[in-house]
Amino acid sequence: MPHTIVDPSRPRGTLGSGPRTRGRYAAGLAAALAAGLTVAAAPSAYAEHDGTVHAEYARTVIDTIKVGDRPNEVAFTPDGTQAYITHPSSDTVSVIDATTNRVTTIIDVDQGGGGVAITPDGTRAYITGGTVSVIDTTTNAVTGTIDVGHGSSDVAFTPDGTRAYITHPSNDAVSVIDTATGAVAGTIDVGDEPRFLAITPDGTRAYVTHGDHKVWVIDTTTNSVTGTIDTGPGAWGVDISPDGTRAYVAADLKVWEIDTTTNTVVDTIAVGVVLDGVAEVAITPDGTHAYVTHSANSRVSVIDLAINTVVETITVSQRWLVPGQYWPLGLAITPDGTRVYVTQENSDLVSVIGNGQSSFGSLGSLTGLF
Repeated sequence: MPHTIVDPSRPRGTLGSGPRTRGRYAAGLAAALAAGLTVAAAPSAYAEHDGTVHAEYARTVIDTIKVGDRPNEVAFTPDGTQAYITHPSSDTVSVIDATTNRVTTIIDVDQGGGGVAITPDGTRAYITGGTVSVIDTTTNAVTGTIDVGHGSSDVAFTPDGTRAYITHPSNDAVSVIDTATGAVAGTIDVGDEPRFLAITPDGTRAYVTHGDHKVWVIDTTTNSVTGTIDTGPGAWGVDISPDGTRAYVAADLKVWEIDTTTNTVVDTIAVGVVLDGVAEVAITPDGTHAYVTHSANSRVSVIDLAINTVVETITVSQRWLVPGQYWPLGLAITPDGTRVYVTQENSDLVSVIGNGQSSFGSLGSLTGLF
């Protein structure tokens, strides 16, 4: 099947103090277009009408979804039918129908809209910010807010859904929420500026990244810190392998592989060069590959975890279309492992990457992209 791959793109901000504080370059695109540059839409041949993605399109951008301004984080419901995208700049959340790749709802949330996680039973979405907004995923309405006392960043649930753990960069702590009551059940002091966290499949430990070159390990049965693990500077995204034996941390242009039994670094995987940046990491449901966003080069790296080597680099936007950078930031993999959603912060786009031969609903089109 002949095809032409042209990566959809929009202008992004230059390097700033963090992915949620970068400026926008909307005027740059207009200037580029006025100068005669054009951007072609990706061909509809990426998928058949029945939704089958062919093997030759694996690990390429198969669709681009226009969402609200400056998408940040993304999470799927457990059944894979809906994706929730946060927009801190507008205090909103976009809801995408993952069978059509179309935005169905925009939800106003309280004081932010940074991190997002879905309860294991799929009934609620927690959105972090100044407070935590709770969304009913059936009605897509905010049913309440939880005052956690400080600005919150990332959120993750225990597998049984009884507790949510939330990072607070401003006060060097992690809050624990009792999801049955919506009350803060405890606060755990950790190192400087906790960023992201992930919880093991058995629910016994949480791994929290920091800007101070460390990962902090929390025992969730006692809600106490049991140890720290040294990594490279700027530790950011973290994910746990499906079998719970490994934690993977994006830091210092590498992905750091941690043995969760000994809590030691057992390998580092080079994923970039100077100025590439690494932001977040997500493990496929079968545990065979990791996807890593590069916050400064418009690309996503794919690591084969059997050999701990980058086997693919995917361009999700045209880096040099206008002055400045694009910022692939948040990413999430569908529960069936067929697609990867990547937010492009400082734009209004979410890129969809195919992850192999599979069948699912219609991918939609790029109509109205610009």
